[in-house]
Amino acid sequence: MKVRAAVLHEIGAPAPYAQSRPLTIETVDLDPPGEGEVLISIKAAGLCHSDLSVINGARPRPVPMVLGHEASGIVTGIGPGIDDLAVGDHVVLVFVPSCGHCVPCAEGRPALCEPGAAANTQGTLITGARRLHLKGNDIHHHLGVSAFADQAVVSRNSVVKINKHISFEDAALFGCAVITGVGAVLNTARVKGGESVAVIGLGGVGLNALLGARLAGACKIIAIDLLDKKLVLAQELGATHVINAREPGCAEHVRHITQGGVDHAFEMSGSIPALELAWEITRRGGETITAGLPHPGKRLAIPPVQLVGEERTLRGSYLGSCVPVRDIPSYIDLFQSNRLPVEKLKSDYIRIEHINEAFDKLSAGEAIRQIIVF
Repeated sequence: MKVRAAVLHEIGAPAPYAQSRPLTIETVDLDPPGEGEVLISIKAAGLCHSDLSVINGARPRPVPMVLGHEASGIVTGIGPGIDDLAVGDHVVLVFVPSCGHCVPCAEGRPALCEPGAAANTQGTLITGARRLHLKGNDIHHHLGVSAFADQAVVSRNSVVKINKHISFEDAALFGCAVITGVGAVLNTARVKGGESVAVIGLGGVGLNALLGARLAGACKIIAIDLLDKKLVLAQELGATHVINAREPGCAEHVRHITQGGVDHAFEMSGSIPALELAWEITRRGGETITAGLPHPGKRLAIPPVQLVGEERTLRGSYLGSCVPVRDIPSYIDLFQSNRLPVEKLKSDYIRIEHINEAFDKLSAGEAIRQIIVF
């Protein structure tokens, strides 16, 4: 079938993207779903820094590629071997397909699925297939999803069925921003009531971490960013303190507020200076967690003696350490009971034709979550 998609042919195009236009809207060929695959009519897709990182080269991926990994839609076709989905089901797409059989999956850590990670790196579905083509040539899939298109063929392992009482625009957020941010707090850190939290980097993931900290009952929630308007939004969402990272003595300010540092510091921007700040403001015995994805060539230098002498912990969090089939419906329930107000993070609804201009806004920090509506 023919579908309209945003195709990235080369990485590293210079900003502004409204001029260099790294993404081109093209009609591409999409194969029908194969064994264990489903056809999804994409209804909404969020623009995320992980997409931007492919465009600017910070997260190298094979090209040409149809980007997009945070989305919701309707099942419109089912391949052989699937008996637990039906045409008409509403779903959220997940950017790590989990095989269910490798060691991490068997341990209940599907975010670390080994075949899923290999497929994502290679730009294929988890089966190794590529279902997208342009003029007879294969196009790579982005994280097994490629949601910047009006239709997508994905692995059954890349979708989670949801209830039909949530809008597609809201549901899309649960495919990445919500599970990554909220999950980092609830699953990776297991924040307890009364603990202190700092969140550095207030994009879609960082603000969801803030919402997760509020949900967990953290007593102090310190929001840190370079942009004052994001700090204003953080206060509206429940931050008890906000600090501009450019402020002289930022780390000292946090240590003063918390009498020595926070129990959990979350770095959510993919910036090494931000991660260094997170480490600096973590208390003795505390935990520094990063869900940011800097360029693979970047390195972090910390004093190893602190790991031992202060019993410090430095942890990564991918996909919020979530089990998507468990956590996405659970987080949607929290949203629908007004305990997780993620709808406040939506900045704009856009058409796919305006995607390059939208990535300029994201790059400049002028938007939290812009949603492409199909």
